[in-house]
Amino acid sequence: MRRARVAVLASGGGTNLQAILERARAADSRYEVALVVSDRPGAGALARARSAGVPAVVVALAGREPAQAEEELGSVLAAHRIDLVALAGYLRLVPAGIVARYRGRIVNVHPAPLPRFGGRGMYGARVHRAVLDAGVASSGPTVHMVDEEYDRGEVLAHEEVPVRADDTPDTLAERVLAAEHALYPLVIDRLAAEVVADADRAHAIDNPRNHRCHERC
Repeated sequence: MRRARVAVLASGGGTNLQAILERARAADSRYEVALVVSDRPGAGALARARSAGVPAVVVALAGREPAQAEEELGSVLAAHRIDLVALAGYLRLVPAGIVARYRGRIVNVHPAPLPRFGGRGMYGARVHRAVLDAGVASSGPTVHMVDEEYDRGEVLAHEEVPVRADDTPDTLAERVLAAEHALYPLVIDRLAAEVVADADRAHAIDNPRNHRCHERC
């Protein structure tokens, strides 16, 4: 089975990208990181990608016509023959056309339970402050499918991280991030295997030369 070609979309420093890259180096990994895209030219994720020898591209969304930005992002993904898209600290709503094109093949990791602690503007310290203000016993990263709304897609996995009595947004964020680094690459790996298997089955059905009985049965 071939490895899925993954594009990682990131807006920040790229620590989740680093974890994804490290998993990709494993002998049993079902994916390779084929592209990193950021909406910010100075994003640390771009430097991490280049250090790893991965193509790194900036596709700015702010201040542009949505259709223009969507077309550019779609063209970049198509040019690199991307099978699966993984958001890693990407702070933009993915254009609807991209979501439709990669339906079931575009995922995100959120640093708290969903849907309770998700939605527009719920990122960074705001998420962890909301968790602490709610007085819940646990938090932890949630991996979910991406759809047309922030943090509303199907939940694929969640890792519980206990909330301590003396936690601050910073201390909670540190432990949740460590859990993200462990969980997210494994979910991407699992999904990558499924995506490649589905594509291979579809190819076998669409290509009659792959049928043993073609013109003989």
